[in-house]
This record gives sequence, structure tokens and C-alpha cells, in this order.
Amino acid sequence: MASPEIESLTQALSKLPGLGPRSARRAVLYLLKKREAAMGPLLRALEAVNEALETCSVCGNVDTVNPCSICSDPRRDERALCVVEDVADLWALDKSRLFPGRFHVLGGRLSALEGVRPEDLSIDALVNRIAAGGIDEVVLAMNATLEGQATAHYIAERIEQYPIRLTQLAHGLPVGGELDYLDEGTLAQALRARRPVG
Repeated sequence: MASPEIESLTQALSKLPGLGPRSARRAVLYLLKKREAAMGPLLRALEAVNEALETCSVCGNVDTVNPCSICSDPRRDERALCVVEDVADLWALDKSRLFPGRFHVLGGRLSALEGVRPEDLSIDALVNRIAAGGIDEVVLAMNATLEGQATAHYIAERIEQYPIRLTQLAHGLPVGGELDYLDEGTLAQALRARRPVG
């Protein structure tokens, strides 16, 4: 039997995405065996991120600086804005290095079943960014789920009055799929084949 502290660590790790109780137990055993080489650096990295973590006041990304490194990068095209549901989606798209613009994180998607309403997301902040001018294209990069597509439709209606080119990712994404689980090739094709909404 493991001590309460080790069991508590195992339970905490098992709550992470992709780790069940067995995988968490294996991770804890590895950390215990490689205490100096693995546990110390992991603890220091977790503490450093925990102390420095901030939410970007411009786009909603999480980073250790505010505004985030994407929003403050002068090489980014300020005229192109990609709207995503979640930070994981932003990271997946940015990793592809195919979108040269900036991002906007909604913080979720509309869902009647879960009680997520437009005012629960950063849709008003998105509309304000577009209304301020300087944006030529908005790419709606919602997940290919019913809720994701409903969110894209709602946003399209909210911003149709502005003189922008509105596009969305191509429908080569699997229905029910989520961006952060897709490979870079699929994401690249979806970005290249984006098309106007409506």
C-alpha cells in the first residue's frame, strides 16, 4: 500500500486528460524512481508556470506574459483573426505555423444542454475587436461539432454588419472531432481550404 501522500499524488495525476488510474500510478512510480532527474525538474517547472501564468487580456491565450507572445509578435498579421473555442485549439493551430495572424479564444462554445450562453463566452470582446477596425478577415475555427457549428453561426450573425471577409475551416475535419486531437497535416489542409461563411 502506498502512503496517503503518494496515493494523493496518484489521484491528482489520474484527473489529467489522457491519464487514468493505471497510467497515473506508472507516472508516480517513474517519478519516485527518478526522483532527482524527473521529480525535481517537474516540481520546479510546475511552480514557475503556476507563479507566472497569465491570461492574455487581448486574445484569451494563456502564457507567462500579458499580452501573450502571439499578440505581441510584430511579425503577425494584425488584419487576420482566427477565432477558436479553447486555448488547446489555439495551440494546435499555431503549432501548424500556417496561420500568420492573431487569435481570439472564446472560452468554450454555445451549448443549451450545458447552459453555456453567448454572454458566458468572450463573443462581445470579439465583436469589439472587429468593430475597432483593422481586421480584414475573420476565420471561424470552431470544432466540427453541433455546438461548434452553432457557435460559428451565431458569431457570423453578430459580425455580418462589418466589412470583413468571414471564412471558416474547410469541412474535411471529422464530424465530432476536436482540433487539439488532429494531426498537423489535417489542420494544414483545413486552413488552406477555408471558405466564406454563408
